[in-house]
Amino acid sequence: MKSLKSASTAVMAVAAFSISLCFAPLAFAADELSLGPPAGELAPASDAAANRPPATFFTITDVLAKLDRQRGRGPNALRTALLTPSTATDALPASKPLPPVGAEPFGLFTFRAPENSLWRKWRGLEADLAKERTVLEQCRENATGCPPNAAQFLRLIGAVKAKSGRDRLDEANRAINQAIRYVSDFAQFGEADRWTAPLATFATGKGDCEDYAIAKYIALSEAGFARDDLRLVLGRDRAIRQDHAVLAARLDGHWLILDSRRSELIDDGELANFTPMFAINERGVQLFAAPYAKRLPFGDEFDAAPAAANAADTEWTSVDAPAGGGNIGTLPLLM
Repeated sequence: MKSLKSASTAVMAVAAFSISLCFAPLAFAADELSLGPPAGELAPASDAAANRPPATFFTITDVLAKLDRQRGRGPNALRTALLTPSTATDALPASKPLPPVGAEPFGLFTFRAPENSLWRKWRGLEADLAKERTVLEQCRENATGCPPNAAQFLRLIGAVKAKSGRDRLDEANRAINQAIRYVSDFAQFGEADRWTAPLATFATGKGDCEDYAIAKYIALSEAGFARDDLRLVLGRDRAIRQDHAVLAARLDGHWLILDSRRSELIDDGELANFTPMFAINERGVQLFAAPYAKRLPFGDEFDAAPAAANAADTEWTSVDAPAGGGNIGTLPLLM
């Protein structure tokens, strides 16, 4: 009975101590403050609320240290709570490093796209470009037998080559925008989408947005601009909800956009409503991808997660759009 009574007393003491920790407002700035009223005395109920000090924050280590001082325990008293002391702070956490910026247009990264219709279109276009390159070489050797469309394109290449730096890009953009009149593939060929090599485009003087971009790509390449610094970019104009193609050119480490809708060059960062999806050059078809911690804002019209699953089955299709764009429809947004 005595041991049971002692155990009961110990349990009550622990309970009383726990209650004092959870409910008694403590102040540890000065040692003179006590944990509560003296034993046997209770503050009147009416005065308790009025005299209650403001809430304070404390740690178990502070409480045990104060009790040790009050009860005369030495400074070396060992408490279990002291073995793993914890501290709290209102300091702001260290800022995380910003995500890396890619070397591709729009500060993104690219990786090889899966085999799909874009690859087939690009390989077909490469075959046409190889044939037209032979025609251009023959024209350079013998101008008298050169077809008018090839002669026109060669004169344009010469004008572009005569410039340097940004002026070279500006010349290619303005000259080709003036030489081609926008006509959709539906209106011109009765097809949803056809990628046309420059000489075929110059033969009719008509084309849609990717035909402008392809002609600029070849004109700059023939004028000596490195193809590694050029990208045919297929993407989505979110402002008008149409698909669009532009040419991106890297100059002095910065990407500039040559757009069939604009006579002036613009920095890639200024194309706020454009979501890039595919980049194409001599490396083939590449998908744009953002760093894991960075995502371009693209509004409420996209649902990237389910669309990404259909990456291998995507189509690039143009429609009759007076603004010069197209409509990809199910083309995924892999950002």
